[in-house]
Amino acid sequence: MRPAWSVLLFTTLAGAGQGLFLALFAAQAQGELLQLGLAIAFALLAAGLVASFFHLGHPERAWRAAAMWRTSWLSREVIVLPAFMALVAAYAWTGVPWVGALGIALCFLLYVCTGMIYACLPFLQEWRTPLTLVNFTLLGFASGATLAAALAAALQPALARGYVFVALAAGAAAYLGRLASLWRNARLRPKSTLASATGIPQKPIVQISQGAMGGSFNTREFFHGRPREVVRAARWALLALVFPVPALLLLGGGEAVPALGAAFALQFAGLLAERWYFFAEAKHPQNLYYQAIA
Repeated sequence: MRPAWSVLLFTTLAGAGQGLFLALFAAQAQGELLQLGLAIAFALLAAGLVASFFHLGHPERAWRAAAMWRTSWLSREVIVLPAFMALVAAYAWTGVPWVGALGIALCFLLYVCTGMIYACLPFLQEWRTPLTLVNFTLLGFASGATLAAALAAALQPALARGYVFVALAAGAAAYLGRLASLWRNARLRPKSTLASATGIPQKPIVQISQGAMGGSFNTREFFHGRPREVVRAARWALLALVFPVPALLLLGGGEAVPALGAAFALQFAGLLAERWYFFAEAKHPQNLYYQAIA
């Protein structure tokens, strides 16, 4: 599939904002840490929401995306996201525990909606697994916890060590989950073949030209169009930056703000690489017919 930067930014920014909110509420952060942290969480969610508009052909019709909430996970996400943002703002304003608890519920529901947009697609085997939902949740929480550790080191040092431990634990769990999905996807066997894609029963079939003479929606939207070297580089970037490099900074930084800030920045870069690879790795069945070029 073609990775769209609007979607990459939305899922990573919103995921980090959700993770930061979870970390702040779980530790019962107070004072400036809570207020600034919630403001940053809201800003991350808002930035993700803005980024998602660039994926729409007609942004002025965005309100229609909520119309199919009974059957569409995307529509449910469109409803849950602004509701969650409203609760984040309300919790920052009031500090009432039940408001924060309701925000936690919507936070997890938003992770579910976002993950299920991809996990519910039966024709994309790489996504059709519970690991998709697990990874969206754990990766988002890990990045939010790392950001919380950096903020705590600057504003409430007494909480920094606890946040570092949580960030390490969440990062390790997220990394193991992502490794499991990589291992699983590397062993998948396509359900479709060139024969079933073209309707030609004879074997063997050798494709010598693309199904379309020039570029088309099919050739642009369902294949990333990048050489193998780029795909391999994205894979190595996610393997290095999602957890190992940030973990070294978390462990060796001595709870210093620069080290923890660098850990979050590098981890977020790794998450962008991870999300790009998530889309590029998915093999749409139509590419059996359209991908090859003479």
